[in-house]
Amino acid sequence: MRSVALSPQHREEALDALASQTLDVLVIGGGVVGGGAALDAATRGLSVGLVEARDFASGTSSRSSKLVHGGLRYLEMLDFRLVAEALGERSLLIDTLAPHLVKPVPFLYPLTHRVWERFYAGSGVALYDSMALLSGRSRGVPRHRHLTRTGARRIMPALRKDALVGALHYYDGQVDDARHTMFLSRTAAAYGAHVASRTRVIDLLREGDRVVGARVKDLESGREIDVRARQVVNATGVWTDETQSFAGERGQFKVRASKGIHLVVPRDRIRGESGLILRTEKSVLFVIPWGRHWIIGTTDTDWSLSKDHPAASAKDIQYLLDHVNQVLLEPLVPEDVEGVFAGLRPLLAGEDEATSKLSREHAVSTSVKGLVVIAGGKYTTYRVMAKDAIDAAVQQMGTLLDRRVPQSCTDEIPLLGADGYTALWNQRHALSEVSGVGVGRIEHLLNRYGSLTSEVLGLIAERPDLAEPLAGTEDYLRAEVVYGVTHEGARHLDDILARRTRISIETFHRGTESADEAASLMAEVLGWSQEQREREVDHYLKRVEAERESQTMPDDETADAARMGAPDVVPVAHG
Repeated sequence: MRSVALSPQHREEALDALASQTLDVLVIGGGVVGGGAALDAATRGLSVGLVEARDFASGTSSRSSKLVHGGLRYLEMLDFRLVAEALGERSLLIDTLAPHLVKPVPFLYPLTHRVWERFYAGSGVALYDSMALLSGRSRGVPRHRHLTRTGARRIMPALRKDALVGALHYYDGQVDDARHTMFLSRTAAAYGAHVASRTRVIDLLREGDRVVGARVKDLESGREIDVRARQVVNATGVWTDETQSFAGERGQFKVRASKGIHLVVPRDRIRGESGLILRTEKSVLFVIPWGRHWIIGTTDTDWSLSKDHPAASAKDIQYLLDHVNQVLLEPLVPEDVEGVFAGLRPLLAGEDEATSKLSREHAVSTSVKGLVVIAGGKYTTYRVMAKDAIDAAVQQMGTLLDRRVPQSCTDEIPLLGADGYTALWNQRHALSEVSGVGVGRIEHLLNRYGSLTSEVLGLIAERPDLAEPLAGTEDYLRAEVVYGVTHEGARHLDDILARRTRISIETFHRGTESADEAASLMAEVLGWSQEQREREVDHYLKRVEAERESQTMPDDETADAARMGAPDVVPVAHG
């Protein structure tokens, strides 16, 4: 597949195309489901537009637990279909669609009762493994095994002896959600979709009782355009109800936001080689290996405040620390936390008050002609959700199209960077010698860009100074900042530090020590004035300050008020 760069020029061309064509499908929302829907439609031969009000994955899709999993806890709810579907998708992502981005990750499930729990939990994990095969795909990960307490503590020395009597060791999948979501949109563009971030829908276009497109505003220039389409897909997650309101209809279902927060701590704070899954009184708690860090999460609480910037309170952070410390020999303290992120799950609202019991299944609505609404679901099943949304769109288009539309083929479409990844991984030592970049750096690049690593190395060949680490971090190269702008659609400093890289959650300074240098590199490509460059840095520093303050607040209301103290994305200066 020919690589397409989401460059500033590509964005302008996409906006011009959106303004001048009648599309088959316009997708609203650049999260994982929206990107998946754009890719699904484009690979069926439909003409497609994808618009996103902020940055790709800037909402829920960059703030997940970063797991691709069947959902072991859904087995207890007897939701076998959802688990089997998700496990099939896990295997597909690891083996075929995104082997450069989705990897197997090990977990320990500590047992606290001697006989019945090993049988009960062991049966569940055995079923979990078996269902992966029953999905019709390979398992994609190793089989589970039973461990004694000694065997478990050999893998995880950080565990207190009295915290377990034994354990189960099993595997799931892990993904950098923000990069994967961006790759979906970029791959859709490679198949012909017109993709534009920072492009907000401000109204839906109507002809009689039918939606025939959307009015969108380019937030960078202020330009407004009417995008005409035979079918519009609303894939805006927790913003579904707001987008639906443009149609003047209430819709068939409501979406309720559930907040989940995660902590990031350095790898040396918890001694061990495996993730943990722990039971809590409400749900489960994960301790997940993440490069040189651990991710600890998550909470599950109702959220009705700002959807743009969900805030973590001191109460949320303490909840996670209290629960993980119940099993650790050396307890974590707030000073160990280098990063915090909060996201909102789009749950289908039901009668149950507890958000952890609301449905993680998705629903598709076609109650308004010309408009498909897709909501609910979980990250792992994004491809199935996207397929169902485009199936509904095709069915609604009916006679508006003069040709038969093929079935979805995204189960056979690797994302950009997947083709040739394994061969390049095998050649990483040779790549290192040729490029002059250390093997460890090459491995880092391959697991972020796959076979597109050659494009990043091409930048370094032209400008050797880009091979240096970015200020304030050892893990990311200066070239990755430039590439994020030239090829991955980054428009603002926040896009680079929070999503193209994960510096904002992987460093104690949260990106403040990287902001100046990153902004200077971005300015060269985007043509920022000195004033604009300074505005970008100032905005980022204020964002970090507001987030830090919100995390000292006692509850959601005060945390939200503190987080809203920082202004939203900086508009590009004009004139």
